[in-house]
Amino acid sequence: MGKVFRSQASRNTSTIQARDYRAANALIRFYRKSRRALNDDHGERLKEAGPATPVEILKQYMAKGDSPTRGRELNIHFGDTERGFIGQISPLGDMVPVMAGVTLTFRMRGEDRVGLVYVGDGATSTGAFHEGINFAAVQRCPLVVVIENNGYAYSTPTVRQSLVKQFADKAIGYGIPGETADGNDVIATYEATKRAVDRARRGEGASIVELMTFRRKGHAEHDNQSYVPAGQIERWAAENDPIDRYVARLRGEGVSASALAEIDARIQREIDEATDIAEKSGVPEPLDALVGIYADPPAERPLWFREGKRAVVEKSERPSSWGTFDAPSKGAD
Repeated sequence: MGKVFRSQASRNTSTIQARDYRAANALIRFYRKSRRALNDDHGERLKEAGPATPVEILKQYMAKGDSPTRGRELNIHFGDTERGFIGQISPLGDMVPVMAGVTLTFRMRGEDRVGLVYVGDGATSTGAFHEGINFAAVQRCPLVVVIENNGYAYSTPTVRQSLVKQFADKAIGYGIPGETADGNDVIATYEATKRAVDRARRGEGASIVELMTFRRKGHAEHDNQSYVPAGQIERWAAENDPIDRYVARLRGEGVSASALAEIDARIQREIDEATDIAEKSGVPEPLDALVGIYADPPAERPLWFREGKRAVVEKSERPSSWGTFDAPSKGAD
């Protein structure tokens, strides 16, 4: 995928998941302008809710000074309400009540908008999930809660956290529709989500969409997946890869191998170019950390004993053998 993703250091969970199961949830470029959806999640919101570019995402990962958060947060923890996505918070399930409140404003304002919030199966066991969905159901909020059921809440299998056969069955308790779909089938995922969005847009309130999938990479790099039965990861990779399945479907419908190769080459080129641009961006200026803390004043003043200084410590006392603390002085970021 780009030079950053080709390097060993960048073999992170988010990158691998893009092929494994999040690619199957590249759901919808829903209804732009007035007919738009407001989206929230770690990956899908960036790809689908608005034109977040590869350059922006790479700069965010690298904590560059001109990244969307100006180096304040790594990974993809950022949002842009103008483009229709809300910056997520990490605690499981907590974005459900947040998006319930956001979508309540849509209904109160009479706006033709729908919100989507993505959670894993582990989030369904939290109080925030229950309270958020119950509120959205009672208030008839135009909210779609997408549950990515990958079989494990980190290392806890679903049978150890819930006795329901499908998480979509929980919708019955809230009086809302629930549907289960194959999360590794791009078309099935799109169609199930579109049905839920159309219901919400008709004023029929919230609903749950459960996508059955599998996480072929650990929860994070420190997760060796020792809890997964032997052979299960390899079996999903060989038999149920969402990209392989979609490519096979396209080929079956007459899309040529050369056309698919052109798409791959274009994406490779776009990511390589974005990587080059991102790598050339500078690191954040230290005093930029004082900008935007409050609306007024727009920037805080540094403490009196740090006036005129770019760093807290003028000279590091660490021995050079400990690492690259002086990398900036050598021209590196």
